[in-house]
Amino acid sequence: MTARIERPLSPHMQVYRWTLTMALSIVHRATGIALYVGTLLLVWWLVAAASGPAAYANVQAFTGSIIGRLIVFGYTWALMHHMLSGIRHFVWDLGYGFKPNEREALTWGALIGGIVLTVLIWIIGYAIGGGR
Repeated sequence: MTARIERPLSPHMQVYRWTLTMALSIVHRATGIALYVGTLLLVWWLVAAASGPAAYANVQAFTGSIIGRLIVFGYTWALMHHMLSGIRHFVWDLGYGFKPNEREALTWGALIGGIVLTVLIWIIGYAIGGGR
């Protein structure tokens, strides 16, 4: 009978030292899923706008509430973060940005850029009267 060969186990998340790039890779996938769900809210808004004033008022009442605004704010952040992370992945697909300092800069850029763009969009939205 042959002896059993001990092979190494496949590395698991507990084996690796967590990096920002790893965490944002997971967040990129999560924001993709959130965008699917959030797009249902966008479809609801468009269908209500086409259905008439009563249906539109219902959607506006929901999105004007605290919960609704938090959901729309989260949708905005997910959209901005996913877009910037997609650009980061595109840069990697082109074969650039693989050095450690470049990877970190692209990752921090996607993280901070998503937050900054989200806040700017909401500031502009409120400034032109969308927050009434």
